[in-house]
Amino acid sequence: MSDTIKFGPAGNSKSFYDAGFKHSYQMPKYIEDKSLGWYEYSCGKGANLKQETAQKIGQEAKKHNIGMSIHAPYYINLSNPEEEKRQKSREYIYQTLQLAHYMEATRVVFHPGACMKQSRGVALNTALREMEIIIDEMDQQGFQDVIICPETMGKKNQLGTLDEVIQLCLVDERIVPTIDFGHLNSRGQGCIESQEDYAEILDIIESALGSERLNKLHIHFSHQEYTNMGEKKHLTFEDIAYGPFFEALSKEIVKRKMTPVIICESRDTMIEDALIMKKIYQQDLL
Repeated sequence: MSDTIKFGPAGNSKSFYDAGFKHSYQMPKYIEDKSLGWYEYSCGKGANLKQETAQKIGQEAKKHNIGMSIHAPYYINLSNPEEEKRQKSREYIYQTLQLAHYMEATRVVFHPGACMKQSRGVALNTALREMEIIIDEMDQQGFQDVIICPETMGKKNQLGTLDEVIQLCLVDERIVPTIDFGHLNSRGQGCIESQEDYAEILDIIESALGSERLNKLHIHFSHQEYTNMGEKKHLTFEDIAYGPFFEALSKEIVKRKMTPVIICESRDTMIEDALIMKKIYQQDLL
């Protein structure tokens, strides 16, 4: 894991395509030219990238000193009551881990699942058993160098509260949470407003998982519109009707001397808004 804080985009920004680029293997240089340091490649619709393409993206990332993570398919559901469908979800994770190996990406982010018609407790227990299977399989397949990162989720019917993600991370000390503050804010109906709100979340993580995993958090950040059911859609930093806002989180990160990976998931402007976060952070360091 990186020993310095890194900022970068989730996927390819609109500006990337507007500049005439077409291929994801061109993103690492584009990110470097923008003075950012990380690229989260999205396999949201399926981990079906060709080995040659994955290796080319990874080679370009290494050439331009860009760290890499991969987002596994969005439809993973480790809490599905049907064993066959849970097995498919595990396979999607293994496929993404294989791509991570080709790209030399160090982290795989994934959505834990959905409660469906089960109680939250039953859904969580099912997902916990699946996590144990996944960790064992990772060891058998030689993926020990990749960190898996279950994500906090924004819709209330999804598995992925802060506590649920922490429970999943307790399965093995190598598991690092993806804390999506936009999701937590949407789930909590605008609950993150102050530096103290961020501090409370970070304290909970540190208490449960220890200082090392806190310092190396995988963070997703964007402004998000929400309804009473939770997350509705991702916005840009120009959209200020909804938060959360990065300024207070930046101050808390500086105060704690944390070195997380911070991925911007703004709608279309993830490069530009990642740069805004980096500048805020650098100003707070002064």
